[in-house]
Amino acid sequence: MIDAQTGTHVWADRYDRDMTDIFALQDDVTHRIVEALRVALTPAESARIAHTPTRNIQAHDLFLRGREVLSGPDKTNETFERAVALFTQAIELDPDYAEPYAGLAHAYNHDFQNHWSGRTDSKELSAHYSRLALEKDPNLPYGHYMAALVKFWEKDPAGHREEVEKALALNPNFALAFGLRGVGNIYNGAPLEAIPDLEHALRLDPLQGHLTWHFIGSAYLLAGQYQKAVEAFRERIRVSPKTDLSRGLLIAALGHLGDVDEARRVSAELKEINPSYRFSEHVGRLPFSNPADAERIRQGYAKAAIPEYADESPAPALEVSRGR
Repeated sequence: MIDAQTGTHVWADRYDRDMTDIFALQDDVTHRIVEALRVALTPAESARIAHTPTRNIQAHDLFLRGREVLSGPDKTNETFERAVALFTQAIELDPDYAEPYAGLAHAYNHDFQNHWSGRTDSKELSAHYSRLALEKDPNLPYGHYMAALVKFWEKDPAGHREEVEKALALNPNFALAFGLRGVGNIYNGAPLEAIPDLEHALRLDPLQGHLTWHFIGSAYLLAGQYQKAVEAFRERIRVSPKTDLSRGLLIAALGHLGDVDEARRVSAELKEINPSYRFSEHVGRLPFSNPADAERIRQGYAKAAIPEYADESPAPALEVSRGR
């Protein structure tokens, strides 16, 4: 085990065991790491380590593969369909295994945000599978995370915060939950309050940085700190080269800075990646509690002299409140 921040060697051991019960081996490794690091676990953490979510190794492997596909930097209809197939296969092997239901909720939420499949019921399916996950395991951190994400898109900030806090109480090192708590602040008028949670999420799980950097950029953009927003969006584009939404928001930040030439260059990249990109369809469907935040982005487009985006009104899409 290596400390990701310092590169320091923290722990290592060798194992020569019978692989008939991989979950028992996993629990043993976890307990040895805890002892080596002299970590004090909360009761919820101890219970979570002792809990075996499934005895079906193949179902567990399918869930992990689906989660890996879903969490990668390139998010497309193909990755969505692949993740759904893997989670569905896991459930077929063990219908009582809660995690794949949360995975399906997550996949359909991504589809709802990005309109990949053309389905009209993805938001409802996300909520449905989120409920099933918590019915199967009420103490599943991932299940509460998904319940929080559903509440976020329903524009229920109190419900969103309650579920995020439940997820963090069950798993105090849950990077996705810290990130989602930060995202809630971004879209509820407190963007700078989001930064500590987002930076903590980045430290806990650098591999998810491709998405975290986008939200750090969003927070700085809505706070009017445009140079910091540009730096964050550029980092997101570096690790996720095909992103359209980060480029769309980068254009707005560059417009506010008066860097028209660079904004137009990024706009050309955006059109190549997604020729159908429109402000109202992508930015305008985000669940802003304050329409002035969407207007700030539109003004950035106007300053960048990109009329095909700046002339679009965000108001109709804000009523729908959809997107990532």
